[in-house]
Amino acid sequence: MDRTLVDFVKALRTAEVKVSPAETLDAMQAMDIVGYTDRRFLKDSLSIVLSKNPEEKEAFDTCFDRFFTFDKFSEGGGEEGDSWDSEQSSENDGEFDPSGERSSEGGRGQGQGMGGGAGGEAEDSEGGPSESTLTPESELGQMLMRGDKTEIMIAIAEAGREVEVNQIVVFTQKGLYTRKIMDAMGMKGLNDEISELRAHGGVPQRRLSNALKNYRDRLRETVRDYVERQFFLHADEKGKQLREELLKKVKLSNVEKRNFKDVHEVVMKMAKKLISIHSKRRKTFKRGQLDVRKTLRNNMQYDGALFDIHWKAQKVDRPKVMCIVDVSGSVSNYSRFLLMFLYSLAEVLPKVRAFAFSSDLGEVTRLFEQSDLETAIAKTMRDYGNGSTDYGQMLDDFKNHCMNDVNNKTTIIILGDARNNYGDPKSDVLREMYDKAKRVIWLNPEPKMSWTVGDAEMKKYAPCCHQVEVCNSLLHLERVVGNLLRAAS
Repeated sequence: MDRTLVDFVKALRTAEVKVSPAETLDAMQAMDIVGYTDRRFLKDSLSIVLSKNPEEKEAFDTCFDRFFTFDKFSEGGGEEGDSWDSEQSSENDGEFDPSGERSSEGGRGQGQGMGGGAGGEAEDSEGGPSESTLTPESELGQMLMRGDKTEIMIAIAEAGREVEVNQIVVFTQKGLYTRKIMDAMGMKGLNDEISELRAHGGVPQRRLSNALKNYRDRLRETVRDYVERQFFLHADEKGKQLREELLKKVKLSNVEKRNFKDVHEVVMKMAKKLISIHSKRRKTFKRGQLDVRKTLRNNMQYDGALFDIHWKAQKVDRPKVMCIVDVSGSVSNYSRFLLMFLYSLAEVLPKVRAFAFSSDLGEVTRLFEQSDLETAIAKTMRDYGNGSTDYGQMLDDFKNHCMNDVNNKTTIIILGDARNNYGDPKSDVLREMYDKAKRVIWLNPEPKMSWTVGDAEMKKYAPCCHQVEVCNSLLHLERVVGNLLRAAS
C-alpha cells in the first residue's frame, strides 16, 4: 500500500498541494495506524497530515475522491449485494444466470448454483456437462464470475499501475490505456476462451460464452471510467501546467484577448512566488560582524560571560520604482502585463509609480490604487494609447514633472520599442536620469536585430541605461522583476 500512497502524493503535488518527504512518511504512519477499511476515517487522517490551508484542503478532497475509487479498501470478498452478479443477471436475457438460477427453458426449475451439487443433473441431454458445473478456465473469467467489485477494482488499479496510466496526457489516449489495462488483466485469455466456447461447445458452453462476453463488455466500461478518472486526476492538472508553461514562454504580442484571463492567473502565481521569496528579505544579517556594544550591554548580568551574542544587522530599504510604459498599439500587450506584474507585487514593491504614454506622459499611479486592475489597465490604454509615439516628448515631460523625485534609491523601468517616428530622441534627458537614479532599466519587446532598423533609436538610448533587456514574455518579466527585488535585498 506504500506504493499506492506514493502515487497519491504525486497526484497531490500535480494538483499543487505541497507535500514534503517528511509529510509523506507521516502519511504512511497514519495509514498504518488507521488502516484502509474505513474510507472516511482514512480521508480525514490523511487530510490532517497532508493539507495545510483551505486551498490545499479543497484540492486534497477532490484528489482523494478521484484517486481512491473503492468502496472498500481491504482485499477480499465483496459485501453482500455488492457484486456484479446482481447487476448482470438482468442483462443475460434468460440465457445464463451467474447465480445458478436456470431459465424456464425446457420446463426446468432452479439448479444448485455454480459449484454443482446434489439435486442437479450432472449432464445435459446431449451428454455434456450441465450449466451448474461449467466454469471459466481463464483467470479473468473466473474473477468476473465471482463478481466481487472490490477484487475487480483492485485488479484494475494494479493493471493501471503496471501500464503507467498516470502518464496519460491527452484525452484521446483514453482508448489506448483502456486497451492496455484490459490486456494486462488477461483479456487475451478471456477472448480466446469465449471464442472456443462459442465455436466448439454445446448449449451450456454457448451460454457461458454469452455470459463472459457480457461481463467483458461491462469490464470494458468500468476500465474506461477508471481511465477517465485518472485523466482528470493526472492529465488535467498536467495539461493546465503545460498551458501555463506555454503562456510563460509565448510572446505577449501573440496572446489573444480571450487568453488574458489565463495569463492574468499565471501572472498572479508568478508574483506570489516572487513575494514568498523576497518578502522576508527585510534585513541582511552579516555574520562575522559582531555588535560589540549590544553584546556587552546584554551580557553584563552574566559577569562578563558572553551568553547572548548579537550581530550587526543592516536594514535594507525596498526599492522605489518608477515605471514608464509605452501603451501605443505595437507594445500595448507588453505594457499591460508589466503593469499587472508590478501591481501584483505591492507587498514587496509598495513604492511603485506608474506612467503611461504614446507621446504625452501621464501618471496613472492613483488610477491603479483606486480601481481594480483590469479597469485601470483598460482606462490607461484608452486614455494614453491613441497618439503618435514620441519618446522625445515623453522624456521632456518626465524631466519637467518628475526629475526632482529621482534620487540614488530610485529604479526607473522603461518598457518600449524605442521607435520614435524619426523625431528628436532627447537622449540627453535619459542621460540625466541615468546620472541621478540608482538604475535605469530599458525593456524592449523587439529582438536585438531590430534595434537599429528603421526609426528605432535604441542605439542612442542603450548607452544611457544601466541595463537593457529583450523582454517579450512572462518569463522575461519574471526574471527582470526578480533581479530587481534581488538587487534590493
